[in-house]
Amino acid sequence: MTVKTTTAPFRYDHVGSLLRPTNLIQAREQYKSGAITYEELTNIENNEIIRVIEKQKENDVLGVTDGEFRRSWWHFDFLGELDGVELYAKETGLKFHKMETRKGGIRVVGDIDFSRHPFVEHFKFLKEHAGDTVAKQTIPSPNMLLCRADVELEKYEDREKLQQDTIIAYRKAIQAFYDAGCRYLQLDDTAWADLFSEEGHNKLRAKGLDPAEELKVMQTMINESIAHKPEDLVVTMHICRGNYKSNYFSSGGYDYASEVIFGGLNVDGLFLEFDDERSGSFEPLKYVNRKDLKIVLGLVTSKSGELEDKEYIKKRIAEAATYVPLEQLCLSPQCGFSSTEEGNILTEEQQWRKLRFVKEIADEIWR
Repeated sequence: MTVKTTTAPFRYDHVGSLLRPTNLIQAREQYKSGAITYEELTNIENNEIIRVIEKQKENDVLGVTDGEFRRSWWHFDFLGELDGVELYAKETGLKFHKMETRKGGIRVVGDIDFSRHPFVEHFKFLKEHAGDTVAKQTIPSPNMLLCRADVELEKYEDREKLQQDTIIAYRKAIQAFYDAGCRYLQLDDTAWADLFSEEGHNKLRAKGLDPAEELKVMQTMINESIAHKPEDLVVTMHICRGNYKSNYFSSGGYDYASEVIFGGLNVDGLFLEFDDERSGSFEPLKYVNRKDLKIVLGLVTSKSGELEDKEYIKKRIAEAATYVPLEQLCLSPQCGFSSTEEGNILTEEQQWRKLRFVKEIADEIWR
């Protein structure tokens, strides 16, 4: 009989971000306009994070996050606080399927490193209030700096040097979170999706990059960044095709990158989008070659509040289990509910209902 897992990633898990409450959104606007101080904003953030931690516990979430409530963007806020990197206002946003995001970006203007970083203190606050519940920290993958930053420093025209310094910075970051008590760390990564379609390949070629070589580079970035992680630190990765106001950025199955993603990455678990036809089939899972690699199936969408058909989700899990043993599988929403502070188009109650739905299915599958 397959039993419930008590270690991360859990049989029923979630990607991390949660819908921002109205008063937190209002407070951010007030801070931007100068109506409240940074300290007042922080107090509001603290109170809302404490509330959302308790709400996760009430809904039986096993690895609680701070909902990413202190962030505006899921990736830029972390990357922009690395040494040598800064946030800036770009002239255009990122073009998603049916819309363009608000303007924002990061650029490399100095030597990349990791020293004092506010996210470490943010994690300490999360862990303190999580109590005996596992505190999960989410950060963007090192590939996000390599593939999404504008580089304005001459030394990094040598891309290999950019890779090396980013890896060193991430090793320091991982150790800093561990020293702060983190035992469950997730790397979020949309860069892999550049490899999932011919359109993505053409975008890489337009930048002078070869998709086959880029696949090797991205594998190296992950494996080298986590090469010295402590043995009792669980590191997972979430591979995403974009999430902005319930919209997506890219499409395509895992096929082209499947041997590397499922057979060549040294992470402990993979959170994978499988909520619609854009994600392709389960067949690439045949390349999973480790019995200790957990595959978290993102079969429940976070982009709408409507619940899926439970029996259909169970059938999909059974289909995935023809490629990967059931005991290695887990279930989660396909992405976070609020990758940016705008959030997806659903209500907070629908969000909690989705998480309860994931748990309900998991309890029935893994009794």
